[in-house]
Amino acid sequence: MGLAGIDLLQPDDWERVREFGLVCSMGYPADRRDFIATGFNDATNHPQLLRELEAAIPQAARHGVPNVITMFGNRRSAADPEAIATCATGLKRIAPLAEAHGVTVCVELLNSKVDHAGYQGDHTVFGAAVMEAVGSPRVKLLYDIYHMQIMEGDIIRTIRTHAAHIGHFHTGGVPGRHELDDTQELDWPAIATAIADLGFSGFVAHEFVPTRDPLASLKQAVAACTV
Repeated sequence: MGLAGIDLLQPDDWERVREFGLVCSMGYPADRRDFIATGFNDATNHPQLLRELEAAIPQAARHGVPNVITMFGNRRSAADPEAIATCATGLKRIAPLAEAHGVTVCVELLNSKVDHAGYQGDHTVFGAAVMEAVGSPRVKLLYDIYHMQIMEGDIIRTIRTHAAHIGHFHTGGVPGRHELDDTQELDWPAIATAIADLGFSGFVAHEFVPTRDPLASLKQAVAACTV
């Protein structure tokens, strides 16, 4: 199909996929059930998150993994301005290591309306404000098109506006996170064209739950986003 990588693997699998000509395009730094809820918006989480990333980033560099994922976290008591500052404080501490190893720490934007109730990083402006405050070429947003379509729509203009802050994309049909086809509301060739026109050189990873034959659905998604 022409795919170059596979997303969201644990460190033990990073080298394994290279044997098949792929790269892990987005790696997990840790295997935790509370991975999404425990993020940089709470300073009490910083020691754990930094410890995990400090271990994972050099390992990612050795295995050719270009990105590792982390989260903004579930909303506690902090309002957005305070949470933005807290996230930036923690991410600034990991940025020098990421820069030294050429690995990008990607913080994911998720919807809090359908799938992840209480998640604080649920709008692009929140994530962009954190990225502005961090100011590192190795700390970027993981812009999940499925999640941001649910929360705010206006996908193409938003991607163009915040292109400098985006390091990685996820796809997924809306509604339902199913195939990238005519059963859902997004125009994938137009979105892919907008991303390509920006000169984006990273990965656009297909992250959907197939309702038909999985490989046939994946092949169709690849075709829809090949521009």
